[in-house]
Amino acid sequence: MKVQDVMTPSPHYLEADSSIEQAAKLMREHHVGVVPVGENDRLIGMVTDRDLVLRALSEGKGPDTPVKDCMTGMVLYCYSTDDVADVAANMQEQQVQRLIVLDKPDSKSMAGVISLSDIATAGDNSHDMASSISSCSKRYQRAA
Repeated sequence: MKVQDVMTPSPHYLEADSSIEQAAKLMREHHVGVVPVGENDRLIGMVTDRDLVLRALSEGKGPDTPVKDCMTGMVLYCYSTDDVADVAANMQEQQVQRLIVLDKPDSKSMAGVISLSDIATAGDNSHDMASSISSCSKRYQRAA
């Protein structure tokens, strides 16, 4: 099974100077837990519901705080033609629950987002896939 078969296509996107309140409202409106963040037509990070809580709310930041101040700056990705089992193994290795999906290596246009729930819903019941999915979480540690 390929990533393009299970990913969430055409993710919503925020500019880096958008507020965390805008991010939270976008997440609520579209029932998502992650929003890609860009600056000058370039993907520079992702903001998750967890980022909003742990890097903004719990540190007393207000609703007008720019998402760039609490986003995850490292953008991990896969391609739409990658095999889902390989992507799940990569997510396990990287300890992440979501990846940006790019259309192909030569253009690198954002095509979607793939999450553990997308993979789980796809219905691959293999032991390896279940092990990869269950191993993709770790405790939050604030980067220094």
